[in-house]
Amino acid sequence: MIVAGIGLRPGAAAAEIAALVRRAARSAGRDPAALAVPSFRGHEPGVQEAAILLSLELRVVGHDALDAAQDRCRTRSARAEAHVGVAAVAEGCALAAAGPASRLVLARIASASVTCALAESADPS
Repeated sequence: MIVAGIGLRPGAAAAEIAALVRRAARSAGRDPAALAVPSFRGHEPGVQEAAILLSLELRVVGHDALDAAQDRCRTRSARAEAHVGVAAVAEGCALAAAGPASRLVLARIASASVTCALAESADPS
């Protein structure tokens, strides 16, 4: 299973989130089955609406799970680390939501207010 992990600024629009997830899917040649977001952004209206627009299950990733996935992430953001305590939000969310043996299939890409990464679970079903 493919999971699209996202990081976003507060107030990011659903259309921007959905567009970046679609771009990520095209780049990887893989369609996600779920959208993963950090718990501190799980109640953003844009996130909720994007999951509906994309017809994806929404998975909210807690801080401990996000932190545990950091050693498997490819990219680092000093800005994210300073603001939220982890250096890779989108990649960390994708990996955490896809499971402990998951792997990145697309490292973080970005738009103006959103980042997205794709991870595949060890059980690709």
